[in-house]
Amino acid sequence: MSEGLRCLSLSDDETSKKILKSYRNIAIVGLSRDPAKDSNSVARYMIGKGYRITPINPNAREILGLACYPRLLDLPEPIQQEIEVVAIFRPSQDVHAIVSEAVILKSQKGKPNAIWMQLDIVDKKSARRASEAGLQVVMDRCLRIEHQRLEVQEDHQAPD
Repeated sequence: MSEGLRCLSLSDDETSKKILKSYRNIAIVGLSRDPAKDSNSVARYMIGKGYRITPINPNAREILGLACYPRLLDLPEPIQQEIEVVAIFRPSQDVHAIVSEAVILKSQKGKPNAIWMQLDIVDKKSARRASEAGLQVVMDRCLRIEHQRLEVQEDHQAPD
């Protein structure tokens, strides 16, 4: 397997841990207003661990007290330059369009640095495209579960 596609493994602890330890700013695509939904509880957990969350949901203006945007390309310029990880809580068939937007941002802003597809979300073609564009990729893994399982320490420094 080529070095650039090493991240396509669905069980690559090294990539998951590197993303969780290195990056603080996460855009959650598909973040729900419903506190019972996984995307909402994961976002609350990550906020509690010191991560900065940007909600992406075309049907909401605010989630968890945070300004919400319809899609990645609708983010204001300063936020586009801060997003390091795009976490996807959408069905696999929606991943292509989300990754396409992330690749555009990567080429224009140098970020995001990673795509994270939640549990049961797998799109190898989009993962390959993201990887070829220079993004790290995790598929079929939960941010919260991986953060707990990999015992990621809260040694992050807040961005200036």
